[in-house]
Amino acid sequence: MISVGLGIDAHPLVESKPLILGGVDVSFDKGLDGHSDGDVLTHAVIDAVLGGSIGGDIGTMFPSTDSRWKDISSLILLKQAFDKVKKEGWMLSNLDATIVAERPLLQPFIHRMIDNLDRILCPTSKRINIKATTMDKMGFVGRGEGISVLAIALLVKTI
Repeated sequence: MISVGLGIDAHPLVESKPLILGGVDVSFDKGLDGHSDGDVLTHAVIDAVLGGSIGGDIGTMFPSTDSRWKDISSLILLKQAFDKVKKEGWMLSNLDATIVAERPLLQPFIHRMIDNLDRILCPTSKRINIKATTMDKMGFVGRGEGISVLAIALLVKTI
């Protein structure tokens, strides 16, 4: 059996936080506001793998009302979510994600983001693709008010 999951997340940019994407500290004068570290890339990936396994969503598994998740690395959340997915007999076939940000230029950081996600989701094979685009100055992303990510995961049932 195969299943597809879609994850979408967006957070506002603020001056008081670091910009963390895929577990990478991206050099920028603003960061993403959120209950955890605000890592919209990893949050979208979590929703994609949970959705593909018919396992709910990030907000249900890690509610922002729970102080245990305050300022936690989203990579820790991804590991916990994917451990649940694996226990249910799913493995990742591939993952594709698009980061939508007007600034900063993300290409120099993407390889490290992929490496971080690979270590958790598929350490023995490269099955992750991440790309970045802009909104050509349109909407909240185009005005530099936030960053959004779309991720899609293809999962295969192994048991």
